[in-house]
Amino acid sequence: MRITRVAALAAAATLALGLTACGGDDAEEGTGAGSKSFAAGSTMERLNKAQAIKIGTKFDQPGFGQKGLSGKPEGFDVEVAKIIVKELGIPEDKIEWVEAPSKVREDVIVNGTVDLVAATYTINDKRKERIAFAGPYYEAGQNIMVKKDDTTITGPDSFKDGTKKVCSVTGSTPFEEIKKYVKDVATQLVPFDTYDKCRDALKNGQVDAVTTDNVILLGYIAKDETSSFKLAGTNFTKEPYGLGVKKEDTDFRNFVNDTLEKAFADGSWKKAWDGTAGKFGAELGTAPAVNRY
Repeated sequence: MRITRVAALAAAATLALGLTACGGDDAEEGTGAGSKSFAAGSTMERLNKAQAIKIGTKFDQPGFGQKGLSGKPEGFDVEVAKIIVKELGIPEDKIEWVEAPSKVREDVIVNGTVDLVAATYTINDKRKERIAFAGPYYEAGQNIMVKKDDTTITGPDSFKDGTKKVCSVTGSTPFEEIKKYVKDVATQLVPFDTYDKCRDALKNGQVDAVTTDNVILLGYIAKDETSSFKLAGTNFTKEPYGLGVKKEDTDFRNFVNDTLEKAFADGSWKKAWDGTAGKFGAELGTAPAVNRY
């Protein structure tokens, strides 16, 4: 009787271990092709089966998407994208990060170079003509960065007299918005393809200011070792950030929207902020309402 009982207990223990092994870490972490099930023919199914995804982001924006010591981008956009990837059941190390400056974001989506873009990507109607947006997941506002000792620029109206030069990135919403305030676009508005170049132009006196979203500028201010920059004035626009996907892919857009709403509710969205852009003093605010157009 004792031998039989011991054998039975051993068998039960073996079965329990086997069941635990079958669940594995993949089930707990939400990764692995077998841990998720998606509609046949959907983008979600394709990506899950491939166990790989290409994501466009920026490599030059502190707090949102900037290449770190690891050689991979780090920031709030990157962490939000990782939340989507986890829900797809794909390990983080299977993400291929593709640099996506402002002027090419629509192109890399339309051409299929990437599956998703997370790159301080303001939702607007013009861009919706070519691609679709999930979100928003954050609302920023355009502002102006100047040298710390500059008292002559206090907001966008400071450019109306035609004497000050301002830098922004071609293809960006801030680049288009600041045109409303400069007296002479040809001589006052200095375009570059990255904000790093705008920052450098401000440092060396080539321009008097840099304009883009406040959270991006706060990142540059926080990262500047010489503490030579400041914001000039208050935000003068509202910039809802979305995740870009192919225009016709409604199912994938709905999936991303569902995942964002889940992240708002379970705290992973706030955690992503606190560990990245939140360190620079910008406010996260309440979770925005997803626009399911």
